[in-house]
Amino acid sequence: MIELLTSPTPNGWKASITLEELGIEYSVRHIEMEKKEQKEPWFLKLNPNGRIPVIVDHDNGGFAVFESGAIMLYLAEQAGALLPTDVKGRSLAIQWLMFQMGGIGPMMGQANVFYRYAPERIPYAIERYQREVRRLLEVLEMRLAESEYLAGDYSIADIANWSWVRGYKWAGVDIEGLDNLERWLDAIGERPAVRRGQDVPVPTDLEEMLRKADEAVDRAQGILV
Repeated sequence: MIELLTSPTPNGWKASITLEELGIEYSVRHIEMEKKEQKEPWFLKLNPNGRIPVIVDHDNGGFAVFESGAIMLYLAEQAGALLPTDVKGRSLAIQWLMFQMGGIGPMMGQANVFYRYAPERIPYAIERYQREVRRLLEVLEMRLAESEYLAGDYSIADIANWSWVRGYKWAGVDIEGLDNLERWLDAIGERPAVRRGQDVPVPTDLEEMLRKADEAVDRAQGILV
């Protein structure tokens, strides 16, 4: 069985949704990041970088895999699904997976930090990262204008990008005018396996989290008292 060590974050959802889509049996261990469980020595033996998610394949000698993109590739290759088998198709899916890992994830992460969490509001940093997130979303829009999914058929590339892009409001970015992106977000969000996976390790009400977070931003800006 696969053991998934995770938390309710975009990278965590990438792994849990992939497992659900592939129909792989797995168990879950909720890593409580607020308690810095991911920095404990036992966890660092699985992932020296101290980040979730991690999987442990107990059917493969307890082999541990860290980095969400590497986990997705490992699972897809093991199951023979969600990743094209022809050279060009496989490369295309991996290219869009790397687009998320090298662009969408880091830039949205920085936008989230400076917009939501930084103790000092730095307009230049907020605008810089929000502008770059919007640009990256426009790149996805262009691709989705010519293809239903990022790599032709539904694949781990879609799961990876969707898990992050669904939180665009969290970064304070809008998707006005990105009709194909919105269509893609809705279509993937309606998939039963995606719905199950996004509730691992615990159900998360993203809209309620956003409402509370927006109120916190407004208070920081003096809009609410």
